[in-house]
Amino acid sequence: MTQRTDTPPAWDERTQLITFLDYARDTARAKCEGVSAEDARKAPLPGSPLMTMCGLISHLRWVEHYWIQVMFLGEELAGPLTEASDDDPDPEMRTAVDIPLPRLLAEYQDQSDRYRHLLSGHDLDATAERAISDGRHVDLRWVLLHLIEETSRHNGHLDIVRELVDGRTGV
Repeated sequence: MTQRTDTPPAWDERTQLITFLDYARDTARAKCEGVSAEDARKAPLPGSPLMTMCGLISHLRWVEHYWIQVMFLGEELAGPLTEASDDDPDPEMRTAVDIPLPRLLAEYQDQSDRYRHLLSGHDLDATAERAISDGRHVDLRWVLLHLIEETSRHNGHLDIVRELVDGRTGV
């Protein structure tokens, strides 16, 4: 069972932000524990054909890639996001049903560990290499807060999907 805590080991701002992001990440992983391979690929919401547990975990992984590697560090887009278009804005969710959930979870965990280490060398006030759509450059603090919000919001989606595919609730 995934161990998680939202209580930081220290009370400085960075530790609190990283603790809450890790808590949200761990919650996403916990919501996937014990789900069958078949259920992890099911899209139980008729109006949301990409809303699968596999798709949501893949989306979380690639959202972090986008905000940390592409926007904050200025690196090039990689993976399924390179295929995004107006007709297919979320290829990371569409293609995820072809990838086993344990692999998606392991890749998400490895990336989370790597980003935790990578970002430790940057000040919270450091600005992103790339500008957002309105031309401003967000700082690392904003990126971390955005990822906490994004991951927490999708944890709600994981709650709903999990209950609909196999009845499990309460994580």
